[in-house]
Amino acid sequence: MKRYVLLLLLSVLMANCSTTTYDDITKIDEEDTAAVVTYKEVAFVFDNECIACHSNPPQNGAPMPLTNYTEVKSAVETRGLIDRISRNEGEDGLMPLGGPRLPQQQIDLIIQWNQDGLLEN
Repeated sequence: MKRYVLLLLLSVLMANCSTTTYDDITKIDEEDTAAVVTYKEVAFVFDNECIACHSNPPQNGAPMPLTNYTEVKSAVETRGLIDRISRNEGEDGLMPLGGPRLPQQQIDLIIQWNQDGLLEN
């Protein structure tokens, strides 16, 4: 009888075991917790790197201002802004005009903002 009780107890314990590890429990799905990039996070790039020419009114032959969310969003959607800032040093059309190329981290942030839906806030 004791043998059956012990066997039953072991069966119950084993039925409640799983292969889940501490890492599995504490692991956070990056997609679920990744912060969405908004214009607030990218505005500093335009304010620091673009505004000298892309002011309102534009200077030095710049075709449009990039002084606010609406203008920057429009430039991403319709004027190839990401393509222009992503070009290599020395490549025609690279922005900022005359270089140097923006740091890749800033370009990646703007690309992420675009992928996240070009949100304002």
